[in-house]
Amino acid sequence: MAIEVFNRREIKYMIDEEQKDSLLKIIGEYMNADPYNKDGKTYSICNLYLDTPSDELIIKSLEKPAFKEKIRLRSYGRVGLQDTVYLESKKKFDHVVNKRRTAFILNDAYKYFEEGKLPVDNPKTNHQVMREIDYIMKFYDLKPRVYISYDRLAFFEKNNSDFRLTIDRNIQTRRTDLRLDSPIYGEQILPEGKWLMEAKAFKAFPMWFVKFLSSQKIYSTSFSKYGQEYKNYKMGR
Repeated sequence: MAIEVFNRREIKYMIDEEQKDSLLKIIGEYMNADPYNKDGKTYSICNLYLDTPSDELIIKSLEKPAFKEKIRLRSYGRVGLQDTVYLESKKKFDHVVNKRRTAFILNDAYKYFEEGKLPVDNPKTNHQVMREIDYIMKFYDLKPRVYISYDRLAFFEKNNSDFRLTIDRNIQTRRTDLRLDSPIYGEQILPEGKWLMEAKAFKAFPMWFVKFLSSQKIYSTSFSKYGQEYKNYKMGR
C-alpha cells in the first residue's frame, strides 16, 4: 500500500555517469533496490503538474519562499483510464517536505479536473487527504499545465527505513497532450549523461552516504524538474 502522508528533508545533487556507476558499485552493501527496479533497470514515473493559467505556483516556487506547495497527478508508467494513479500535494517549509497523496482512478481524475466533482465510490481514496487537496485546487483554480516523466532508480537503506535515495534520468516535459494514458514523450531537460539524485530522510543522512558525496566531490543543487521546465518554456525552447 502506498504511503499517503509523510514528512522528510529532500536534498538534490546533479551527478554524471561515472559518479552514478561508482555509487551503484557500493550501494548494495547499504541499501535495497525498490521493487519497481526489476533486474536493476529503471522504472518510469509520469506526472501532470497542476497550476493556474498564469503559472502562479511555479513562479512563486522559483522565488524561493520559506513556504511553497504544488499539486500533481502521478502514475507509474503509462496507464489506462481504469488504472490507479495518485493525486499528491507537496508542501515545503524550512527545507522539510510534507507530502500527502490519495489514490484515484485515472478517468475519475480527469472528470475531477474538468468538473470539480469528487468521486464518492472509490474505496482507495483517502477522503481526508482528498478534501485537503480539493481546498487547494479550488482556492487556486488549478488545472493540468505540464507533463513531466522520468526514468528512476530508487533505493531504501537496509537498516534505516527513514533514508531513501532516487536517481533520475531521461526527464521529459511537454505542455500539450496532458494525459497519463498518452505515450511517454517530451523535451529533454537534463544534459546528456547527467542524472538527478535526491536523498530523502527526516533524520540525518547515513555516514556512508556523506563520505561518498565527499569522496566524489558531489555538492547539493536547487534543481527543480518543474522549475527547469518553466525556465525553458519562458525562454521559448
